[in-house]
Amino acid sequence: MRERLPALITLVLLVSVYTVNGSASTPVIGGTLIFGRGGDSVGLDPAHEEDGESFKVCENIYDTLVQYQDESTEVEPALAESWESSVDGLTWTFHLRKGVEFHDGTEFNADAVLFSLNRQHDPNHPFHNVGGTPIYWSYTGLAKIVEKIVALDDYTVQINLNQPYAPFIATLAMGPFAIVSPSAVKKWGEDYTNHPVGTGAFKFVRWDRGDKVVLEVNKDYWGGRPHLDRIIFRSIPDNSVRLIELQNGSIDIMEFPNPDDLPQIREDPNLNVVEGPGMNVGYLAFNMDKKPLNNLKVRLAINHAINKPAIVEHLYQGMGIPAKNPIPPTMWGYDDGIEDYAYDPERAKQLLAEAGYPDGFTTTLWALPVPRPYIPDGRALAEVMQSDLRRVGIEAKIVTFDWGTYLEKTKYGEHDIAMLGWSADLGDPDNFFYYLLSKSAAEKPAGNISFYRSDAMQNVLDQARSITDRENRIELYKKAQEIFHNDVPWAPIAHSKKAVITNKRVKNLKLHPTLWRYFKQIWLE
Repeated sequence: MRERLPALITLVLLVSVYTVNGSASTPVIGGTLIFGRGGDSVGLDPAHEEDGESFKVCENIYDTLVQYQDESTEVEPALAESWESSVDGLTWTFHLRKGVEFHDGTEFNADAVLFSLNRQHDPNHPFHNVGGTPIYWSYTGLAKIVEKIVALDDYTVQINLNQPYAPFIATLAMGPFAIVSPSAVKKWGEDYTNHPVGTGAFKFVRWDRGDKVVLEVNKDYWGGRPHLDRIIFRSIPDNSVRLIELQNGSIDIMEFPNPDDLPQIREDPNLNVVEGPGMNVGYLAFNMDKKPLNNLKVRLAINHAINKPAIVEHLYQGMGIPAKNPIPPTMWGYDDGIEDYAYDPERAKQLLAEAGYPDGFTTTLWALPVPRPYIPDGRALAEVMQSDLRRVGIEAKIVTFDWGTYLEKTKYGEHDIAMLGWSADLGDPDNFFYYLLSKSAAEKPAGNISFYRSDAMQNVLDQARSITDRENRIELYKKAQEIFHNDVPWAPIAHSKKAVITNKRVKNLKLHPTLWRYFKQIWLE
């Protein structure tokens, strides 16, 4: 997911009953939690979204057939109480939970599952592409892998595949494949993204674009009533302003603190820092459909020109590590034997000369407009990189847009060099490689915004997702990392830690490796 390892990673756990100042503390029902985030959502129809700020809200409104456990990427039942697959892995049968209602009072059943998934899969579905393109259905490969989705009865759904797909059940736990209210989609059509209706722990109340999204508790939630009465997601783009609001008590939780502010935050007696390893990557994507970025030596030169160790040291302040591969070192299959391209401006100049650009060239460098887990300050990073590139003769004009526009323009290849990143949706390397580096993901609107099209890479990725043996898949993903390293469609920048700062009255916050569903466990003291 734009934002996004072993199959099981345990992060920070704050248990729901624990000791505070020497006395036992027990959960309290009620209260409004105000969450300060770096940017607004793009939309609230999960089938059409791809950014973390959208899913941060969606994952609290909707449920999927299966879901990840609280602190891992192991799969457990959700709207499907149980499931089984055929021996050949081509037929999956899901037995649905009974007695569940959507927030609009309509019934959850097999018809709702068929509506939600077939509107993404079936080009002839009356709501296919209504409101946007089903992005993840295509980029995960499900558009080609799934043969058909049918109901066996009112509470049994069968999904038939054209070929085995190793991460299939984990993929269904992803936010984009949430089950939506058919009645609401039919009622609102193109405007459904502003009127979301799911079966989740919280109900949508209103969205003041650029300001806040308000949710209220679903008291009849099938998973049990959440403790909070209400969540308000406030958009506060400036990291320092978010911290001030947290210190003043105007918000209860904030994401993406400035790394420089962490020492003072840790000393504040009213604040808690909850952190854990990130499953993400921040990178510079080279648009290989444009000259001179289609030249391998130019891409190598830029990798050598960027002082990555200094960037990570000064801009991440201990909250990140330099990246050399497209997957993080916490993910299974990571190849630490890959040797990163060293910071070497003279080598960069030599490569530019060999490429036919002895005097450099002019380009644009697109800077992230909102803080993300993998790049906390896009503008600061752009300015440092601009200076690094200038030293080797490359003049890079910094460009940016609002978050939604930025994503849209990069998907259609309007950029030269663009910052972007990815946070894991599931604990499988396929989630990074196929969405970001496959040939199918280079079709516009693209997830592969380098427009990198490698037959060798595609062959490896197709093999890796069609077999289930873990050791064989590891070897294939190591091969994919070698191909990536040699072709350099990106300059990988960093893998960051996850950090959330809370007021100490916020209790039972459990960070998840991939999701933002931790609100349903939180209570306020």
